Amino acid sequence: MDAYYISALKELYSWKKKMKKKPSITNKASKGIQNKLNSILPDKYHEILTSAIKNMVKVVLTGSQYITKKSYPLTLSLEEREKLVREKIDFYKKTAMLEGAGTGAGGFLLALADFPLLLSIKIKFLYDVAAIYGFDISDYKERLYILKIFQLAFSSQGVVNKIFSEIENWEEYQRTLPSHINLFDWREFQQEYRDYIDLAKLLQIVPGIGALVGAYTNSKLLNKLGVTAMNAYRMRVMK
Repeated sequence: MDAYYISALKELYSWKKKMKKKPSITNKASKGIQNKLNSILPDKYHEILTSAIKNMVKVVLTGSQYITKKSYPLTLSLEEREKLVREKIDFYKKTAMLEGAGTGAGGFLLALADFPLLLSIKIKFLYDVAAIYGFDISDYKERLYILKIFQLAFSSQGVVNKIFSEIENWEEYQRTLPSHINLFDWREFQQEYRDYIDLAKLLQIVPGIGALVGAYTNSKLLNKLGVTAMNAYRMRVMK
């Protein structure tokens, strides 16, 4: 094993420990605050977010819109692949920052428009990452793995524990998946992701500071998704 491989293995081990941590008192308190905020937000806000997530999940399941056309040589080393992944993270972070700043500056209505746009950016990013690691995303089970990465990055710690157990044992878990993609139940995924993103993006609807919050939050969310995706695929390619 070369030095890069060993370093990546250490990062993976540290990340796995984090994924296995049990929910803290702070995690549980944050969920309570989120539920309170949800109760005071306008119905239109909830409708738009719920609709956007439903559409995003459907797009992932059908997959054709985001499948990357670029193929990556099987001979690439882990270091070479992850150099490409980091370039993708930087590119999509800048894209998300610009998009968040533009919509955040417009206040409440444009901030609502930001949500489905950010979902599209994230999905395209994950499809690119899957291809770089050499996975065939024309296979619906690979697209379900992408949903699991989403859920792992943007759920409460209790759900993270459950999802991590599934992807850590993916070869075994995928044998339990339904034979047809239309049988996949995405409702639990939809609600957990939606609840997380509400709290992270709430300040973007505030006039005056929305642009700053939108750019900063989008950048942080993309970075978190990038770290999660890298380690989720490392678990499979480094076995």
